[in-house]
Amino acid sequence: MSTTLFVNHAIVDHPLDDVAGFAGGEPLPDVPWLSRLELDAPRTNLQCLGPGMRAAKRAVDIVGALILLLLLWPLMLVTALLVKLTSPGPVIFRQTRVGLNLRSGDRRRDAGDNAADERRARRDRRVQPAYGRHFVLYKFRSMRIDAESNGAQFAVKGDCRVTPIGRFLRLTRLDELPQLWNVLNGEMSLVGPRPERPEFIEELSEQIPDYLQRLGLKPGLTGVAQIVNGYDNDIESFRRKVAFDVLYLQNCSVWNDLKILFRTIRVVLTGSGAL
Repeated sequence: MSTTLFVNHAIVDHPLDDVAGFAGGEPLPDVPWLSRLELDAPRTNLQCLGPGMRAAKRAVDIVGALILLLLLWPLMLVTALLVKLTSPGPVIFRQTRVGLNLRSGDRRRDAGDNAADERRARRDRRVQPAYGRHFVLYKFRSMRIDAESNGAQFAVKGDCRVTPIGRFLRLTRLDELPQLWNVLNGEMSLVGPRPERPEFIEELSEQIPDYLQRLGLKPGLTGVAQIVNGYDNDIESFRRKVAFDVLYLQNCSVWNDLKILFRTIRVVLTGSGAL
């Protein structure tokens, strides 16, 4: 039997494989190494993992981030010096990203003395996009300081805004290492969906049905989408990312997180999927 999942909502090999429908009409490669969980109901966000699983995942994040910082601090110091010496501007690049979103969107409140005010507040919130919690993401700067003088834009292959040392940092993923602080701070996880910029969320959520479902987990340094799909930034690639992110949500476990982390080592060593 072929391992390709066809995205016409007729997938029956596994009840959770219908997440491939997020890819929007093209075959989605299977992920045979990802252990599949038998769930009673599909997961919608982090709270569906249960307190034990959430605690275990957080423990892996803290221990893993601390170990990586202890092992890699000399490499991070050298990287910081290279960035400083090869291009003007700050060593650390700070950028707002969209994180975890646990809003249900249909939560009802008990009526009371302030019922009218609450209805108006809910109506006001509904006209605002229900995106996730914003946080400041840290990276080693890999682009010129004037990279977005014309506004926010996606990175592309061969991007002329990337500095010479920045190309190496992106290829080896060294630019991502400061995000270990985001992990320790609880804004990110070692494994999860890639955090997106708020400037792009509205457009993506309009073009990709249920795009915001991927915000049900904390964003991660690595994940299924980052390993299998890479970092191409066209709409078809974003559709595949959503499918892989939802697939991960349905099969999130400590064992799968460890497998993803070990597979990330190969991605780093080969430069696979880098921009």
